[in-house]
Amino acid sequence: MQLNRADLADFSYFLAIARHRSFRRAGLEVGVSASALSHSLKGLEARLGVRLLNRTSRSVTLTAAGEELRAAISVHFDAIGTAVDVLNRYRDDPAGRIRLNVLEHAATMLLAPALPSFIERYPQIEVDVFVSNHMVDVVEAGADAGIRYGGTVPEDMVAQRLSPDMRWVATGAPSYFERFGTPLHPNDLMSHNCLRFRLGDDSRYAWEFDRGDENLAVDVPGAITIDNSALALDLARRGAAIAYVPEPLALPYVERDDLRVVLEDWASDGPGFHIYYPGRRQLPTALRLLIDHIRGGDSR
Repeated sequence: MQLNRADLADFSYFLAIARHRSFRRAGLEVGVSASALSHSLKGLEARLGVRLLNRTSRSVTLTAAGEELRAAISVHFDAIGTAVDVLNRYRDDPAGRIRLNVLEHAATMLLAPALPSFIERYPQIEVDVFVSNHMVDVVEAGADAGIRYGGTVPEDMVAQRLSPDMRWVATGAPSYFERFGTPLHPNDLMSHNCLRFRLGDDSRYAWEFDRGDENLAVDVPGAITIDNSALALDLARRGAAIAYVPEPLALPYVERDDLRVVLEDWASDGPGFHIYYPGRRQLPTALRLLIDHIRGGDSR
């Protein structure tokens, strides 16, 4: 088969669909409509004479031929991307696009303070952020990297620390404690209304407490289960329940006397944020610059 420019474009579209298993999400990555991608793939399949995808109203999967084609060409397209990225060394203003999949906490506490100065420093670099507390395969999601707490980074990924370990606190409105009393021991929480937190794997988080050699994990009771700390803080501020959040998120409310931290001598330290990415790929220049920027360095 004699290749032309249209074939190369269709192969890149095919790889995007293979990564996302979705025409819509692949279209968002490559900047093409889902219908245009579908038309492109039908033309590619016709020219190759084989079906590459199984498409239903609910799913997109690769056929055996599609899997074989993806394995054969993806390494070459990755190599082209790496070669183009190397040219950033010769640019006065590095360019590129970074796709990140990050936790809500990382978006609020890490990226929000860092990105304004980063895009001012590197105006030719685009940053595409997808915020989710669910456990996501960053490669399958089409992201360059993910940001999670250190203890939850997948073992097959390369990880770099971005922040120190973080203190977690139990906090509630003064009005709540006036009505229901102040817990003096973590076990006292069993007689309080607490905001239960749902983790990315849909399990429920047991609040962790440490004091000296004592370590406790309390499966707190509560009428409300959430997976968003902004909502937790708002509910706690309104006196609905006690929340368990990273201390930096609670401090602005504590300083305004909207919230009060309890069980301070039991506050637990958890792993800080880590960025992770596949080890088989060369780190893109734009991503390396962002990592250095967040950590306070500059590798240029």
